[in-house]
Amino acid sequence: MSDWRADRVQQVRDLVRAAAPDALEEVKWRKPSNPDGVPTFSCDGLLCTVETYKDKVKVTFARGASLDDPAHVFNASLDAGTRRAVDLREDDTLDADAFTALVSAAVAHNRA
Repeated sequence: MSDWRADRVQQVRDLVRAAAPDALEEVKWRKPSNPDGVPTFSCDGLLCTVETYKDKVKVTFARGASLDDPAHVFNASLDAGTRRAVDLREDDTLDADAFTALVSAAVAHNRA
């Protein structure tokens, strides 16, 4: 992948690292249809996954339903019982401060 999605994944990676410098990044769930696998970030438990689709990059917070989102960054999986996601399309603007606040909140939730 060497298009806008790679740039978006790198942006997410940088923001997660800024908010949670001690988070562990791993690649999981490699398979023939997705040989690159799915980047995951953990810090005292799973924080989020970053999946790449044809039209978007999806950042799914494992316990997103438990996090306050006053800036309304979550825009997908809003009815899910536990998780919440952020779908990022090519022309979308990501509020970096609000996103890093969600990551920090996810770390705090895992440590509670």
